[in-house]
Parts: sequence; structure tokens; C-alpha cells
Amino acid sequence: MLCVPFKTLALTAALLLTPLAAKADPLPDGEINSIVTKALETFNTPGMAVGIVKDGKVIHLQGYGIRDMHSREAVTPDTLFRIASTSKAFTAAALAILVDEGTLSWDDKVIDYLPDFRMMDAWVTREFTIRDLLTHRSGLGAGAGDLMLWPEPSGFSREEIIKNLRHFKPVSSFRSEYAYDNLLYIVAGEVVAAASGMSWENFVQSRILDALGMGCYAGDIPVEGLGDVATPHGWHDDKLVTIPRNAITGKATVSAAAGGMVCNARGMNTWMLTQLAGGISPSGVRVFSEARRDEMWKSETILGVGSLDRDWNNTHFRTYALAWRKADVLGYEVISHTGTLSGMQAYVSLVPELDLGVVILSNGSHYGARTSVMQAVLHGFLTGPEAVSRDWVKVYDDWLAARLAAKAAAEGTPREGTGDVFLPLDAYAGTYRDAWLGAATVALDGGALRFSSARAVKLTGKLEPFEQNTFIIRWDDPMIGEDAYVRFELDFDGKVTGMKLAHMSADFDFSFDIQDLNFIRDGIK
Repeated sequence: MLCVPFKTLALTAALLLTPLAAKADPLPDGEINSIVTKALETFNTPGMAVGIVKDGKVIHLQGYGIRDMHSREAVTPDTLFRIASTSKAFTAAALAILVDEGTLSWDDKVIDYLPDFRMMDAWVTREFTIRDLLTHRSGLGAGAGDLMLWPEPSGFSREEIIKNLRHFKPVSSFRSEYAYDNLLYIVAGEVVAAASGMSWENFVQSRILDALGMGCYAGDIPVEGLGDVATPHGWHDDKLVTIPRNAITGKATVSAAAGGMVCNARGMNTWMLTQLAGGISPSGVRVFSEARRDEMWKSETILGVGSLDRDWNNTHFRTYALAWRKADVLGYEVISHTGTLSGMQAYVSLVPELDLGVVILSNGSHYGARTSVMQAVLHGFLTGPEAVSRDWVKVYDDWLAARLAAKAAAEGTPREGTGDVFLPLDAYAGTYRDAWLGAATVALDGGALRFSSARAVKLTGKLEPFEQNTFIIRWDDPMIGEDAYVRFELDFDGKVTGMKLAHMSADFDFSFDIQDLNFIRDGIK
């Protein structure tokens, strides 16, 4: 269990957060416009909305680029985007409201609200608290079970997702290591429902979004609310494409409590003002108490500090709080979170000492756009005029190019298989079952094998023989993730008993957790 004495943490923070520079004036709107325009072009992103609040007021709110490559309609401050994992802070806030009301406590046991909740280990199940749901220290691997959420549409209910948690083997001891997860935020959302008697969607919509007048949505969106909506885009085969599976359809998603909310820059400005004001909205509505806000911002899990953070931001510490990340940036405490879906990106940063908040929403798949713009804006406030002279778009683009070159050099030439497998193709055909993902079918179709998942319906593709008993799955939708190896397992009689999947590269999206699958062929005991 992470145990940092409060006095030690407070003293360390006081030493580290001594500002390195005087508070700076904000970047002029013209400078922001120039930076955003260059970022959109450099990182193949169609559109972006940027909001900035300072000293209790909105000082910047603007849309850039287009919300759809076909309609060419402009992004506005009211354009709706999927805000991905920045949704997590709303789930934490919903729980904070219930803590304020005395309905629950952060350290209540999850099983007291959800009796069917189970982790693989019985002791962990009994000890798992609401706080543990939010802090990424469960012992599960990063992104464990995310295939039950993404790629959308999910074929799983929230009840099934919670039931399936018991099948995941931990990769570290409970509360010992950070590993980002999404499924436990689904559990947290269901705790809100169980404790309040309202669905997570209705609670967040009525008690937070509508109370603040944000014009954003936790669940279903009325038809009249779908007039100004961004389309998700990606870059494939050197061209811009749309990603229909992540489109805003107006329907609630099973992933909502972890990453499925829909919002606009205007609404997110209101959210940031409320956070910075300790739970009071610009119109004077108190949503949660300042004490609860402070608890949501309190460090819970220690994170590592990479060389990039040290070099660019003079960062000494990084932690995870309750649905927020914390770090020192150029001597200031910054509370932030990103959100990432294929075709939609979000980034929220708060600097309490400067009463500053910045939000970036975009409808592209390249995180370089949001990162370079956030760097430019934050550094403009934190370091002053010298930040303007540094081209953060170029800095980030150059860093990415160097990183890709190093990756290519490290991986070398991809290994080539023989193109032949040991058994006739029909010997591999059959129905296979994984404990949590369910059934998958391998079937002959026109002389080739095809893979299809019954529940994760976007997981379909052609099996290309590689060597021995291994194939490569070429996904029908190349935007869901990189192609993968599938290795069939045989018993001592040479009969196929199961199959496992593996990534073809060490640099993969952890939410595409195919490595956790262990399919057993029907009829095998």
C-alpha cells in the first residue's frame, strides 16, 4: 500500500513548487491562433476547440478548423466532442457529491454497494475501496479488459464487465504499482448508481452537467443537441479518413463513466472554473465542497518522471489523484488529464496558483496536436515571453520523428515467416472461448480462415498463414489496432486445443489488450 507521510509530502511539494519565473501575461489570441493552425496542419488534425479561463473569467474560447472532412463545417466553441478519459473526473465528482451528502465514504468497501463485485483474489475483493477504484493501483495490468469497451460498439453490459473482472490475473500486488485502467471506473459509475438510486448517466447529467449549465452529455443526446457535432478522424495510408465507430450518435455508451462523455469547449470552461473555485460554478451554484475538491486533487499513487518531462517542464514529481494527474511544471503544481479515443482527443490542465485552466478538444487521432498546443499555452503563462519564441509544434514534431527512427532501428527488419503452417486449414476451424471475452469463431471462407469475435464485434479479420501453427490476423478495420499474431495450441495427439493472440510490436496501445486472451476450443476439457 502506498504510504507517504502527509508532512513529508507537504514539505516536498513546498520545496518543488517554488515558481521559477514570475507570472506571465497570457499569449495573445493571435499567437494562439497561429500555434493551433500550425498544429492542425502538422499533425493531420481537422479541427480543434480551445478554451482558457483565468482569475474566474473566460479569456479565450474559439474553434479552429473543420468538424467534418466532408461537410467542411467549421468547429465552434459549442461543437460537441467525445472527451474520452477526461470523463473520469466527472465520475469522481459524482462520488464526491455523495461523500458530501454522507451517502458514502471514499474508503467504503466496494462490495458493500455491489455485492457481486469480485477480483481474482478474495482478500483483494474484501479490501477494495471506492478510492481504489479511482487510483490505478489494483494490481491488474494496464488496460486489462479494455476490449470489453473498445473498439466500439461494445457487446457487453456493465453488469457483465463487473462480473468478468474475477477472471483477470494480477500482474502486481494490490496497491503496489501504477497501471492505468478503465474497467474500474465502470465499477465506480455503478457504485454511484447503487448509492444514489439513479443511473450514472442521470446522476451526472442532473447533478453536474445541467446544474452547471454546461450543454454537455453523460448519456443520450436529444436530436436537437446533435446539430454541431465533430466527426472523429484518423490518418491511414497517407490520407485523412473518418472513424465511424467512434462517431457521436446521441446514444449512451457502456464506457461512459470511464471515457464516454460528450462535451464542448464552452462547457469545459465552466467545468474548469468550477474546479478552480472549489466546487462553485460561475453562476454561484455549489456542486461539491472545496474539501471534496481538495481530496480529488490529493496525490494517491506515485508515477514515474520521464526524461521528456524533466527536459521540457523541469518536472520533479508526478502522481495520480482521484481521476486527475498531478505534476510540478516549471515550479507550479499542475492538475491535468488527457483523453484519447481513435479520432477524438482531449486535454485539460489546471494551475491553481495562477487560477488558470486550459482545455483542448480535437477530432483527430494524433496526440501531437493537443500536446504541442498545451505546451505552448502553459509555457506562455508560466515562463513569459521566451515561451513564444519556442516553436512547440516543431519541437514536438522533431521529437516524434527521432522517436520513430529510434524505434525502427531497435526493431530492425520484421521477421518473415515461411507462409506455411503445419496443419490443413480446416483443422484450425472451430469455435473458441475466452473466460471474459467469450466466443470467437475461426471459419473457412473462400479458401482462407477468418477470425470473428461474437461480443467484440469489430474484432474480425483474415488469418494469413505465417509459420508452424501461427497466423497473422489482418483486421478488416485497420483503424482498430495493429495486426496481430494468433498461435494455435495443440495437444500431444496433434489436435488443436486453443489459441492465443500476441502483438507484433512492443509499442502497442495497452487498451488493445489481446495479450490477455486465452481461447479454449469448444469440446476441450
